[in-house]
Formats: sequence, C-alpha cells, structure tokens
Amino acid sequence: MPVEVKNEVLLSIQNLHVWFELRRWGFGHAGYVQAVDGVSFDLRQGEAIGIVGESGCGKTTLMKTILGLCQPTRGEISFKGIELSTKGSREMKFYRSQVGYVQQDPYGALPPFMNVRRILEEPMIINGMKSQAEREQRIRSVLEEVKMTPVENFVTKFPHMLSGGQQQRVVIARAMILEPKLIVADEPVSMLDASVRVEILRLLRRLR
Repeated sequence: MPVEVKNEVLLSIQNLHVWFELRRWGFGHAGYVQAVDGVSFDLRQGEAIGIVGESGCGKTTLMKTILGLCQPTRGEISFKGIELSTKGSREMKFYRSQVGYVQQDPYGALPPFMNVRRILEEPMIINGMKSQAEREQRIRSVLEEVKMTPVENFVTKFPHMLSGGQQQRVVIARAMILEPKLIVADEPVSMLDASVRVEILRLLRRLR
C-alpha cells in the first residue's frame, strides 16, 4: 500500500481560467464573462485555504470547477499529482468520492423527502457499499463525529424537524460519509445565526 506523505500536495491549481461565452440573440458571439482568471495555489495534506472576495468575483465558479461541475477554459487542476482533465467518467466518479462538498444553504441542500439515515446512506449506496451493517456503522460513526448524539434521536428525523445548525451538521456529515481526502465548503456558515456559526467553524476545524 502507498504511504501517505503528510506534507504532500493534495490539490494543485495552476493558472486556472474559467470563461463563459456570451451570445447575442442566441447564436452570435458577444464576448466572455471571465469568472475565474488566472488562479493558482497548492493545498497540502491537513491544510485549509480560504478564498475571499466580493459577491460575483468567481468563488463559487472556482469551487464548481474543483468539483468537476464546470470545465476549465485554460489551466490545470491536479489531485494528488494526477491531472483531472485527462480522466474519463469512471476516474472522475472515483475523484468525486474523494471530495466532500458542504453547501451554503443547509436546508436547500437536504432532500426534504429523505430522513437523516437515508440522506447519509445514499452516497454509500451510489459508491457500491452493499453491506447494510457497514453503512449503518458508518452513519453512526459520522453522526458521532459531528456531535449529533444520541444518534437514535436524529436518524429518523427529516430536515424540517432540525434546527439550522443541526441541518448544517448533517450536510457536513454527508460530506464526510465516504471519508474523503478533500472537503470543499461554499460559505458554510453564511446562512446560519451568529450564535451557531462559531460552533460549525469549530467543528470543521476539529474535523480537519
């Protein structure tokens, strides 16, 4: 088995550009929106990087490009030394299993027709974990990690039955359920009350 180096570069972004074409009357070229324009950084094992900027500066586009939801116009994204633009759908599925995603709006991020157990179970089913006992054990473990205990009080609840802070803890638990190497968080506390923000930031720091 390969040995993980604590200081190795996990994610490398080099001269990344993401431009969106503008069209006139649906077919005529009218220029570009330069959403991301020349971003470069390296993220190492155990590090956290904060992207700061005003609304509309391209933070969310950068995040979506890291997740593989937007295609780079130019530049490179490498994960553990492997350039992602050369990878096919199977490799990208594996990559996405290595990346957890924490959305900005916890209530909008959670399907209202699923309870907490089903929300956390879904990624494991999609990624081929067939054992019900293993899935249940992982659900229990991750809920304990995000301090939603006793677990039995939460697994049967639906999102509308939880507070905003509890909803965001479920979002974080879902991001962690596959034990990813990288977590991408899109303003994870901006939709929460000030009293809850510190709790969530402390939780993210402890988990890191």
